[in-house]
Amino acid sequence: MIQVEQLTKHYGSAKALKGISFEVARGDVVGFLGPNGAGKSTTMKILTGYLLPTSGRALVDGLDVVTESLAVRRRIGYLPESTPLYAEMRVDEYLRFAAEIRGVRGRDVRAAIERVVETCGLARVVGRDILELSKGYRQRVGLAQAMVHQPDLLILDEPTSGLDPNQIIEVRALIERLREHHTVILSTHYLQEVEAVCSRVIVIDLGEIVADGTREELIGRLPPGPVLARIAAPADVLLAKLVAQLGAVAVRELGHRDGVTQVSIEAQPEAPPDGEPLEVRVAAACAHTGFIIVELVRERQTLEAAFRHLPLGRRGDLSDA
Repeated sequence: MIQVEQLTKHYGSAKALKGISFEVARGDVVGFLGPNGAGKSTTMKILTGYLLPTSGRALVDGLDVVTESLAVRRRIGYLPESTPLYAEMRVDEYLRFAAEIRGVRGRDVRAAIERVVETCGLARVVGRDILELSKGYRQRVGLAQAMVHQPDLLILDEPTSGLDPNQIIEVRALIERLREHHTVILSTHYLQEVEAVCSRVIVIDLGEIVADGTREELIGRLPPGPVLARIAAPADVLLAKLVAQLGAVAVRELGHRDGVTQVSIEAQPEAPPDGEPLEVRVAAACAHTGFIIVELVRERQTLEAAFRHLPLGRRGDLSDA
């Protein structure tokens, strides 16, 4: 559905994109992830025909976004970061306007409005002025206008920016439903957003792609997470004996209550690989010393951990909030 080849964008001496390449298959929901200023919105604007690239090319459904711009725009629904709405119009008036300028005609206009009103959950507000709506409902109206002409591709730039937690959950649920009928590329800097709705992740930083894969593939590149254990033993005795038994590990006390100590156990980076998993070695060490294990689990690695292992220049700008 999308093919990007060596795409660059320069603003004078500033290089917003430095020759990025990627593809998006039809039916995918792809998270375009990166810190603020990484090049996400620039890429989105080039794909929609809003900006011209400096070099390289981008195709949407086989059509060049520069030389066949109008044909590309007919296939795209676009929700910019700052949702552009005519606040003085009623919701139904605005959606009719959006449908007609998108080329929907005759009886199809009413059917198109009814479809997006149902899909986006706008039935309660369809007769109200946009000015009166909450930010969450305005975002839904923005999504509705993006899909009123049934585009093959939806490009959503920061669709939950500025929403409160409940509104974020509602919009994410809506995006999840869109995958049934649309290819979606979702630009965001929220890790949790990507984990919630995306089947694939592209990470961009300083105008370059630094990772591309499914959530599981990105997490799979990490070393195993630490072992978390609750063991019936005094903390000082437990820590000393575990280190003595296990060798090159880092053992950290997390708490002690009712005679049970909770610890985090992690192999040191310089430790030679061992044939047995760390949790098996911990269980054997406890059996050898006579400690009773109350709980023993391997901590699950997260997309946030995968992100923090990437060589990013603005790592602190990305959030899982």
